[in-house]
Amino acid sequence: EHTFKMLALSPEHTSSYSINLSGVTIADRDIYDHVISLFEQYQIPAERICFEITETSAISHLESALYFMDKMKAFGCKFSLDDFGSGLSSFSYLQKLPVDIIKIDGAFVQDMDTNPINRVFVENIKRTAEAMNKKTIAEFVENADIEVMLREIGIDYGQGYHIHKPEPWYEASQE
Repeated sequence: EHTFKMLALSPEHTSSYSINLSGVTIADRDIYDHVISLFEQYQIPAERICFEITETSAISHLESALYFMDKMKAFGCKFSLDDFGSGLSSFSYLQKLPVDIIKIDGAFVQDMDTNPINRVFVENIKRTAEAMNKKTIAEFVENADIEVMLREIGIDYGQGYHIHKPEPWYEASQE
């Protein structure tokens, strides 16, 4: 509320302002109504506000974060993902842990043949792995198109039904 009061007292300033939202705030399903009432009370244009949420908060409270973000974006606000890479799938952890292989989550691989954003993400993980002298494994290799893309990118190993269906180790060792 402090930021809204400050903006209302200085209508001549037209710059945008960022407001950090905590995980507790994001988890509160009533926050949307409260924030809308602040916009109405102080007559602040929505495009002047950018809400910042951390990757950890967004992941920890995904459903409520998505609800709030969708509603506020429709209202005209912007969002910034703060501390990207410091959350559950962190690059900072990657630098500290003595791992040899980076396993790329199937959520980014399974539709990279139709989602160019995920392809770029996989490419960047590969580049990061190379810079750290680590190998890569892609999960969810479910079709030939994805396999070709992964080979083009230079992913070292693949895992998924297109390559081989899972089976008990004793059956695999008899082949």
